[in-house]
Amino acid sequence: MIPSFAVPPKGFGPGSMTQDSEEDLQYLAMPSGVSVYTPHLPDLDDVNEARPAIAFLEALRDTMANWREGQSVIVRPDGLDPANRRIVDDALGEGEVSIVLEDAAGRIEVQETVFAGLWSMRAFSRTAAAGEEPRGQVEVAAFPRVVLARAFPPVRAVPDLATAAGEGVVNAPAILTELLDKSAAWQAGTPAHVVNLSLLPHTPEDLDMIERVLGQGAVTILSRGYGNCRISSTATPHVWRVRYFNSMDTLILDTIEVTGVPEVACAAREDVADSAERLGEICTIITEPTP
Repeated sequence: MIPSFAVPPKGFGPGSMTQDSEEDLQYLAMPSGVSVYTPHLPDLDDVNEARPAIAFLEALRDTMANWREGQSVIVRPDGLDPANRRIVDDALGEGEVSIVLEDAAGRIEVQETVFAGLWSMRAFSRTAAAGEEPRGQVEVAAFPRVVLARAFPPVRAVPDLATAAGEGVVNAPAILTELLDKSAAWQAGTPAHVVNLSLLPHTPEDLDMIERVLGQGAVTILSRGYGNCRISSTATPHVWRVRYFNSMDTLILDTIEVTGVPEVACAAREDVADSAERLGEICTIITEPTP
């Protein structure tokens, strides 16, 4: 007798699926939109008139070449007329990371350039006169220090978790106790402490309580790469909400990090060195005489 496990089950195998059922199959779209560096040369009508912009780009190149990990160097485009500023903006382009800081003092908009570790920023003061231009500058850093200085409120009372817990709350008090302890003990150089909400059991009420207790900070970051990573500071020092989305904008990983700044938003030392080399190549090309 042939054992039952050796007999193929009915309804499976070649020819078992009808044409109609094959047409109903739905396949997930492959990820797309990965950003890659492409060299871009500014359009110069007259190299001599663009000398101030070229000198500014060369100063940025030198600053990046001499940059050391942990440094933050600000370079202001003082003395550049609007035409030369446009040349600089055209040469620097836009990279993957965008940052917005908004607090009682005003608003700061930061855009990473195509050169990792080189950040272009504009500051809008709430006390500025009508029609006053925002202050602009460029910073060479792993992450803009001016943003970190205002990311969290200077003082915030620790809420009572027992009072904050309501009906439907299960794991939020334990998660918050862990996060608040790590926040209070954080020091520069401490490895990031990550709580993966995607792997922890929780209720909608848990998430509501976590967001309410941690509060909302002043900084929002969008890192566009293989999908999107959206980062926001909380009102609790050194605590960040980090959420990863795929190319179809579906949440695939939801985390909370206790760290100086999430690593995904930072430029590495090797990135800055590579940026200095690429910016140097552009400076060389645009200053060479046209044959």
